[in-house]
Amino acid sequence: MFMTGNPLIFGEVLFDCFDDNSRVLGGAPFNVAWHLRAFGLSPLLVSRVGDDPLGRQIRAAMDGWGLSTAGLQLDSVHPTGRVSVSLKAGEPSFDILDGAAYDYIQRDMIPPVTPSLIYHGTLALRSPDSAATLAHIRERYPAPVFMDINLRPPWWDKPLLERYLPGVRWLKINENELDTLAGANGSVQSRVQRVMDNYQISLVILTRGGAGAMAVTADGAEVAVTPKRGTQVVDTVGAGDAFASVCIFGLASGWPMDSTLDRAQSFASLIVSQRGATIADPQPYLSLLQQWDTALSDPFSGKED
Repeated sequence: MFMTGNPLIFGEVLFDCFDDNSRVLGGAPFNVAWHLRAFGLSPLLVSRVGDDPLGRQIRAAMDGWGLSTAGLQLDSVHPTGRVSVSLKAGEPSFDILDGAAYDYIQRDMIPPVTPSLIYHGTLALRSPDSAATLAHIRERYPAPVFMDINLRPPWWDKPLLERYLPGVRWLKINENELDTLAGANGSVQSRVQRVMDNYQISLVILTRGGAGAMAVTADGAEVAVTPKRGTQVVDTVGAGDAFASVCIFGLASGWPMDSTLDRAQSFASLIVSQRGATIADPQPYLSLLQQWDTALSDPFSGKED
């Protein structure tokens, strides 16, 4: 059964600035919203940008992609977010500037919405303003929560996780984040189960880099996938966000979990084969929708979803 309503995607939108002076639109919530729109959903991105050239560039990109800007707040004081990204052997390290506009997302500027689900991470929760706004959203709307914790040092601590994990239905984490939540002792399966039991989570999706991914449900069912060989890695920025977007799409569409993970893995492999976390060409998305035999209309045709 396809979920009704709009996914509410909360958090940062920013520019990833690379060593070669190139800039790519990013931020995990933005990336997820971008992909979901291309797959035919109509997400509402709740974020904030500065009244500056980068902020205007973000709004123009969203308009051009057919991604609603109704939840994109304008800040006349704080600048649009930026991250310096350094790559070593394709693996990114991040220097995330603080005091960005997305640190000041305001609850009274959220447009009317009936969310089908709420997605968020942790970076935008580093500031009291945005954290309070997310707490308001989660309290006001009885929608299931998909949390991709995306821990970015030094902008998180264990108490922050303890505040937001209760009430999460679906949790996506990587192996380092699993160590943070459950320690390094015991099998992967036992540690995932510990996280599920501690926070009453219905589904944990664990990404494992080159080893693929696995999902564990509350009843103990387990599904695992491995990436196809021969993927040419340009950089891994946004791979987890690509994976999360297809997981959300699969949950919204009622796909079996094995199909969801396999398709999420394939899309993440596509993303790591190019620079940056999003694709500005609709054709790869349309090709995937064809392969997946979805019942959605072409999201770029101007028709309603």
